[in-house]
Amino acid sequence: MPDWIRRLKSDALVDVGGSISPFNAWLIMRGSVTLPLRLPKHMSTAQQVADFLDSDQRVAFVVFPGLPSHPQHELASRQFSGAGYGAVMAFAVEGGPEVQNRFVANLRLITSAVSLGHDETLIVHVGKDGRGGSECYPDVFREYGHLRLSIGLEDPGDLIADISAALEETFG
Repeated sequence: MPDWIRRLKSDALVDVGGSISPFNAWLIMRGSVTLPLRLPKHMSTAQQVADFLDSDQRVAFVVFPGLPSHPQHELASRQFSGAGYGAVMAFAVEGGPEVQNRFVANLRLITSAVSLGHDETLIVHVGKDGRGGSECYPDVFREYGHLRLSIGLEDPGDLIADISAALEETFG
């Protein structure tokens, strides 16, 4: 077996999956009908959450193209034509992996799960040495790891309150 097939089986199929089941494909197609209605809410909430995170000194970094501090903010603004900047962001709180995990454990509304595009907000801690490609991560990701946050349909104030309470519980 060629090495590239071995890598594909051990990395890509594990991390991404080979194919989805017919039922999951049907669920995605069914949910796509309401996507144009949901997406503006996801993106508006994501912008508010990113702005909050970016303003907190306990947060080491936030990677979200809707922030003026993002290196490709101007490009994203031109490409997205003011429609929004998506609903997924990466960030980290100050501290090592144990602090990142404690922060996630202190969240009450936001669910720790590996998924994207759900109706509820999901977060996952990706360590500094994540599988398959961590050598390609930006330097700040390799320093802290990162928390991937996929924004759902909850009220932005509720999400910000949850994050704020988790930060307070984590850092005292």
